[in-house]
Amino acid sequence: MNDVLQMIYDNYAGTERETLVRAYHYAEQAHSGQKRASGEAYFIHPCAVAKILMELGLDCATVAAAFLHDVIEDTPVTEEDIRREFGEEILRLVAGVTKLDKIVFKSREEEEAENFRKIFVAMAKDIRVIIIKLADRLHNMRSLNFLSKERQIKMAQETLDIYTPLAGRLGISQIKCELEDLCLKYLDPEAYEFLVENIHQKLYERHNFVDFVVKEIKNILDESKIEGEVFGRPKHFYSIYKKMKTQNKTLDQIYDLTAVRVIVGTVDECYEVFGKIHKRWKPIPGRIKDYIATPKANMYQSLHTTVVTNFGQPFEIQIRTFEMHRTAEFGIAAHWKYKEKRTEDSSFTERLSWIREVLDWEGGLKDSKDFMESLKTELYSNELLVFTPKGKVISLPKDATPIDFAYAIHSEIGNRCVGARVNSKIVPLNSTLQTGDVVEIITSSNSKGPSWDWLKIVKSSSARAKIKQFFRREMKDENVKIGRSMLEAEAKHRGYNLSDILTEESFAKISEKFSFFSQDEMFASVGYGAITVNQVLFKLIDFYKKEIPKKPVYHGGAADSSGVIVKGMSGLLTRFAGCCNPVPGDKIVGFVSRGRGVVIHRADCPNVKNLEAEEGRILPAEWAETQGGGHFVAGIVMKAKDQGLALSVLTSVVSDMRLMITAVNSRFDKNKDAVIEANIRLNGKGDIDLLIRKLLSDERISEVYRTVAK
Repeated sequence: MNDVLQMIYDNYAGTERETLVRAYHYAEQAHSGQKRASGEAYFIHPCAVAKILMELGLDCATVAAAFLHDVIEDTPVTEEDIRREFGEEILRLVAGVTKLDKIVFKSREEEEAENFRKIFVAMAKDIRVIIIKLADRLHNMRSLNFLSKERQIKMAQETLDIYTPLAGRLGISQIKCELEDLCLKYLDPEAYEFLVENIHQKLYERHNFVDFVVKEIKNILDESKIEGEVFGRPKHFYSIYKKMKTQNKTLDQIYDLTAVRVIVGTVDECYEVFGKIHKRWKPIPGRIKDYIATPKANMYQSLHTTVVTNFGQPFEIQIRTFEMHRTAEFGIAAHWKYKEKRTEDSSFTERLSWIREVLDWEGGLKDSKDFMESLKTELYSNELLVFTPKGKVISLPKDATPIDFAYAIHSEIGNRCVGARVNSKIVPLNSTLQTGDVVEIITSSNSKGPSWDWLKIVKSSSARAKIKQFFRREMKDENVKIGRSMLEAEAKHRGYNLSDILTEESFAKISEKFSFFSQDEMFASVGYGAITVNQVLFKLIDFYKKEIPKKPVYHGGAADSSGVIVKGMSGLLTRFAGCCNPVPGDKIVGFVSRGRGVVIHRADCPNVKNLEAEEGRILPAEWAETQGGGHFVAGIVMKAKDQGLALSVLTSVVSDMRLMITAVNSRFDKNKDAVIEANIRLNGKGDIDLLIRKLLSDERISEVYRTVAK
C-alpha cells in the first residue's frame, strides 16, 4: 500500500496532498481489523479503487471519496463524521455510492435494483459517483476468484449487463475492456482459456505482418511531412469472442486480431492520411466509418477503415488526433486528466446529455425493476444516426420511429407531431428509420397530443417517458378518475371495498415503496399506467389482513336491499354475477350457489346455459318495483377511427353523467379501427341506454353496443 501513498506524493501537492493522505489514514483506521473474502486486510480494497482513479487522473475529491467509499456502510463512521472531517463535496460522493440500509426489501433483486437506481440518480447530479463505482467494481472483479462459483457468475453477469455498457457510454475503454475480459473469464471459462492460449500464438505469427503495415504507414507520414505515431494494438478477448459468436466464425477466420492505430496532430491530417492509405491499399466496402464527422454517443471520434494488403490479408486501421485518442482511452475521465484552462468544456456537457435524459424519465418509473429494465434497453440499444433538415445529427436506438426522432428534438415537437417526412417523402409515424435518413417532423398547433398507441411504437425510453409525462400532466383529472375506478373495481372483484382497505396507515406503507405525495397521485399513476392495479392493491390487501381484524365481506346485500326479488325464496343473501353484471331493465335469473346465497345473472348470460343442468338451482327473478339507487356495472364496446379521440369522448360523457369507468381496454381490429372496451358503474335504471345514445350522438363514434362486463 506504500505505492498508493507514493502515487499521492507524485501526483498531488499542497492541500490536495494533505487531504488525500488524511483520507488514506482515516479509512485505514476505520477498516482496522476487517478482512476481505481472500483473508487480506479490507483496506486493500479502497486503496486499489483509489489507485485506479489516480491512474485515470481523477481529482482530489474523487480519490479521497474512493478511500472512504465503504466507511459509512461497513464501519461505525457516520455521514456527519465525514462532513466534519472532509467537507460537503467528499461526503456527497461517498453517500452517492453507499447502499441503502434503512428499507426492508422483499427480494435481493429488488434491493439491488433500488440501490442502483439511487446510484444513478446521484450520478446524474455528479458523474464522479459512477466513476468511483466503476473502479470499485473493477477491483472486485479482479479479486472475484475468492468468492463462490454462484456469486462469481451472478456478479460477472451483472457487470456485463450494467457496468460494462455504462463504461462504454462514458467512453472509458480502459475499464470497459478489462471488465469485459474478466466477465468472460467467469461466464465462459472454457472459451476464455482457449482464447488466452491461442491468441498469443496467432499474434506472434502476425507480428512480422503488423510490423510491415506499421512501417508502410510511417513511410506515408514521412512522405507527407506529418508528425504522428503508428502502432499495432491487439483487440481484447471479449471483442474477439463476441465476433466469433455473432458471426459464427472460428478463430482462424478472424483476421483483425490486431488493429493498427495512427495518431496525428489535426483533423485535416487525419483525412489526408486516410486518403493516402486508401490509395496505397484497397478498402473493403462497408467497412469505412467516419466517427469524426458523426461522433458516437460517448463522443468517441476516429476514422476506421479495413483494407486488404497485396498479400490478401485484411486489417483494420484507426486514425485519430492525440486529443481524440485521450478521449477514446479515458472517456469522461479525460475531463479531469487533461483539463485545459477554458471556461466551458462543451464536449463534456454533450457527453452527459443522455444521463440527464435518463434522469428525466426515471421520475416516471415508480418500480426499480422497471427502471433497471429501461436502463438496460437504453444502454444496449444499437446506435442509429439520422439528420434534421439542417444537418444536425440525432442519435436514436435501433428501429426508432419518427416519433422517437420528434421527442429527441424537443418534448413539445413530439406532443404536437401529426406527421413526418423521411428523405422528403411522407411516411407513417410507425415507420422504421435507417442510418443516414433526413427526417422532418410535421406539427400542428391544433394537435391534442400523443396517442396512447405511441407507447407501443416508440423504441427509446426517453420518448416513452415524455409521452407518459404528457398524459400525467395534461390528463391528470381523467387519470385520477380512471385509476380510482380501476382500483375500486378490482378491490370489489376480490371481495373488498377500496374505502375499507385504503386508510392513512396503508397509504403511508404504499408511499414508502412508491414515493407518492397524495392519494390522487397514486390514482393518477394507476390511471396512466406507470404502475399496475395489482402493485397497489396487493399491498393494500396485505396490510389490511395484517392490521385489521378479520370480518366477513360480501358482494351485494340481502334480498330486501338488493332491488331484486327471487321468486319462492326470501331472506337469502344475494349478489350480482361478475361475469355478466346485470343492471335494472335486464331479464334476470337467480342461481342458488353453495354457501354464497343466490347469484343474479342476466338471463342471456352464456354461463347460465352451462348451469341449466343443475336441476332446481335456477330460479326466476325480477327487479323490484321500488328498485332505485344501487350501483351496477355494465360493459360496452365502442368503435372509432381514432383511439385517443374515442377515449376522450368516453371519459367526457361518463363524467357529464356522473358515472364511473371501472375498467378500460383498447385495441385495433383487422380494419385498423380502434375498439374500446369499458366497464361503467351506473347510478340507476336507464343509465346504460342513455350512455349509449350520448356516445352515438358523436358522429366520430361509429358503433356502440352493450356487452358482458369483464
